[in-house]
Amino acid sequence: MFRVISFNANGIRAAARKGFFDWMAGQNADVVCIQETKAQVHQLTDEVFSPTGYHSYYEDAEKKGYSGTAIYSRHKPKKIIRGYGDAEFDSEGRYLEVQLAGINVVSLYLPSGSSGDIRQEAKYRCLASFTEHLQKLQRRRSETVICGDWNIAHNEIDLKNWKANQKNSGFLPEERAWLDKVFGEYCYTDAFRTLEQEPDQYTWWSNRGRAWDNNVGWRLDYQVVTPGLKNKVTRTAIYRDERFSDHAPLTMDYDWVHDG
Repeated sequence: MFRVISFNANGIRAAARKGFFDWMAGQNADVVCIQETKAQVHQLTDEVFSPTGYHSYYEDAEKKGYSGTAIYSRHKPKKIIRGYGDAEFDSEGRYLEVQLAGINVVSLYLPSGSSGDIRQEAKYRCLASFTEHLQKLQRRRSETVICGDWNIAHNEIDLKNWKANQKNSGFLPEERAWLDKVFGEYCYTDAFRTLEQEPDQYTWWSNRGRAWDNNVGWRLDYQVVTPGLKNKVTRTAIYRDERFSDHAPLTMDYDWVHDG
């Protein structure tokens, strides 16, 4: 069994104060991927940010207090890849990858376009360049799990109020069509949907109103896998018993033995 957790912390120091690392310590995960750390590595000197039993890696945005990704791995990576080759988005710390024996795990934070047209256009530029990277990953001999906040709800089932959000960033036709290609033409799989799920499964809730209390959410966080892992998903879980962020941790177990 190979357990992977993905979590948008919306500020890793804030999530730590809310108990995320205490929870993580009991999860027996092989790899934990964090997005939106909102910190520079020199600000993370507390031992909580170097969890016992894990190799810890951070990829910061150049802009302070913004974006950023991290990975904690029980297994020492053969290689660490920082960025996917697009200077505009690599400078925002949106991509961090560890290469392990036969399997690669990515922490990905795709841009949001919700603040307006300028950021939406940036989001489309990112989707275009990331498409090329997705195709490169498929040519590798090893399997890949791409964890993270993709900032797109794919289908109507993936958000509570889909009718009211068809013209909003995160559920625009162009964004959803891009995910159609990722899960179709590019042969990736939305690992969460390989198993039968209960209705109303979301990973992000607005801080406005009582969205969390009423489970008025969106499923923006994914584990996206290459074909060799499509039929290896044995368990999925969205943790909501505590609230560490406006996102919930997404845990998946794979029928995979790390032999490195």
